[in-house]
Amino acid sequence: MPPYLLGLRLRGRRVLVVGGGRVAQRRVPALLDAGAEVVLVSPEVTPSLQGLAEAGRIAWHARPYRRGDCAGAWLVQAVTDDAKTNGDVVADAEAARIWSVRADDAESSPAWTPASGQAGDATVGVLLGGDPRRAAGIRDAVVDGLRDGALESRNSRRKPSGVALVGGGPGDPGLITVRGRQLLAMADVVVTDRLAPGGLLDELADDVEVIDAAKIPYGRTVTQDKINGYLVEHAKQGKFVVRLKGGDPFVFGRGGEEALHCARNGVPVMVVPGISSSVAVPSAAGIPVTHRGVAQEFHVVSAHVPPGHPESTVDWEALGRARGTLVLMMAVERMALIAPALVRYGRSSDTPVAVVQDGTLPGQRTLTATLGTVADEMAAGGVRPPAIVVVGDVVDVAREIDMIRADLGRDP
Repeated sequence: MPPYLLGLRLRGRRVLVVGGGRVAQRRVPALLDAGAEVVLVSPEVTPSLQGLAEAGRIAWHARPYRRGDCAGAWLVQAVTDDAKTNGDVVADAEAARIWSVRADDAESSPAWTPASGQAGDATVGVLLGGDPRRAAGIRDAVVDGLRDGALESRNSRRKPSGVALVGGGPGDPGLITVRGRQLLAMADVVVTDRLAPGGLLDELADDVEVIDAAKIPYGRTVTQDKINGYLVEHAKQGKFVVRLKGGDPFVFGRGGEEALHCARNGVPVMVVPGISSSVAVPSAAGIPVTHRGVAQEFHVVSAHVPPGHPESTVDWEALGRARGTLVLMMAVERMALIAPALVRYGRSSDTPVAVVQDGTLPGQRTLTATLGTVADEMAAGGVRPPAIVVVGDVVDVAREIDMIRADLGRDP
């Protein structure tokens, strides 16, 4: 007969676990997550379980199981590597009418522990009577579908409302967060920008309205006021709106302006952080923005206006004196002005520079130069936006890594 599935709410309830090996190490954290008061009985335990005991999160009795240990428990787990002990534990629990799970013998176990997983507020449990590996495979498929949004329902009674500002990451669709992908799958309207991971739009249902709010440098653009209007207009029609942006909404993404506009118009707004291209793109190119003994700080700068421009709020003089890494965004068209300014304010003209174009995308390429040569080399190389400029000695760390990799690939 199939088992009767039931979700146990264990907050504040005593659960006895007999055995301190690998099975216990897997099950105890899940019991703690459910709020159970875990009592562990075992002469020896794994280091992780000992750490939980020393932290006061579980009560550990360092001895063999004794008759009567089941008293007061709501659930018992028999997970030792000794069949006789497990049988004794289950028999005692049965006599006391306490549900028990026997890890070593499914047929003799009054209850079974499902292959379980969590995706947001959904708990998934799969039982396949004696085939735990198949159960785990099905569990993984369902959890993955929930996490990437493939199984989310836009008609859910718990569907979000208002606007979600979702950071899509640096470009590769696989680098959006799990939460961002879930919300995208539930959207009625998606307002997207030029740097958002466009491949994700192909996965949307046919009736999802996609609004192109691209801002093309020196070309066609949608004003920020119009974008703000789209968000509020559609949200007030009862639609769930996702504003899909490249990188992180609050890192040079005008997400703060959009959040303020929604709040002022009474529209609920949530922010889903994204991986900022300011750190992700250098990483994808093998450049650590910090490195022990080389750079203890890094500065992320919007260079949409050059040094000396009346609209610039960047202290270029301080950046010239600093010795940390500089990560310049929106700097492609202005490097001929930025590089000399940094040299004038104290940076050596020999300072290494890397320019990473189309970071994390299939067409990613990296140009390396120095502050003294970078503007000319970018022009000669036809570098175009989007590109991230990294200034500092960490660029040489990336070169060293590449050289070691190349040497490892050579014949002795």
